[in-house]
Amino acid sequence: MAFEPPQRLVRALGEVSGDAAARDWLDRLPGIVEDVLARRDLRAERVVVPGGRSSVVVLVRDREERAAALKLAPPSAAPERELAALAHWDGWGAARVLDASPEGPGLLLERLHTEVSLRSLPEAKALLEAAGTVRRLWVDPPGGHGFASVAERTAGQAEAMRTAKDAENAGLVAAALAAREELVASAPEELLLHGAFRQGKVLAGDRTPWLAVGPDPVVGERAYDLARLARDRVEDLVATAAGASVARRRVNRLADSLAVDRERLRGWTLFRAVESGIRALAAGRRQDGELLLEYAGWL
Repeated sequence: MAFEPPQRLVRALGEVSGDAAARDWLDRLPGIVEDVLARRDLRAERVVVPGGRSSVVVLVRDREERAAALKLAPPSAAPERELAALAHWDGWGAARVLDASPEGPGLLLERLHTEVSLRSLPEAKALLEAAGTVRRLWVDPPGGHGFASVAERTAGQAEAMRTAKDAENAGLVAAALAAREELVASAPEELLLHGAFRQGKVLAGDRTPWLAVGPDPVVGERAYDLARLARDRVEDLVATAAGASVARRRVNRLADSLAVDRERLRGWTLFRAVESGIRALAAGRRQDGELLLEYAGWL
């Protein structure tokens, strides 16, 4: 199989892991793909493009011509955590794992319609379907799990925000850090969360209309999981004169529809937007960073 990693993946891995580490894995990736296909007796059809920012997905068929999706990610992305979460959900609200005990790297998953995500729907309908999907994922974590807590995951992010020394956005950073401190000190629940939930992470399926993919699982409160969804299509919000009021209403509607405290959702939405914005600026993605920080300022 002729293989070329999608450019979105190449750029994103370089930003997260550094160009040298990213290039090392990407250089080995064609061989990894060929080895996994041979080991599991799979036939590749095509690579999903533009694909994700932390993994590559190859659409495959097994020896009986059953369709599946093979997902490969570098060790730094901790694919074992994704496997553990998907196996625990066992197809309830998320893509089903077809091989729960794989030999070697790669997740073999049920094939969804990769070209159709919730972002293809009108915004109101997309948010409704997103809410119905994510609530299925909020279950008790398995006993003896190795998932990080929300407090643990955000601690490193908070430290990076403190050391960024961004004078222009110092007020927003301080507000976001204060919100996080208050939230982690009073966490009301410990549920298994998707961790990266947004409209683009929900794809059309066959056995049920919509299923989540690509979790970055974490244990904590539901408000944290909704915070990334709350800012979906941020570029559209910023482009409208009523963006600020629409953004605040969306937070309130999401909170009310899923019985989540409004202020806790607002706090996590603020923290996650500012963290993403500061990180984008540090990576040289100025337009993305400014959009996110403008949005955060509305909250």
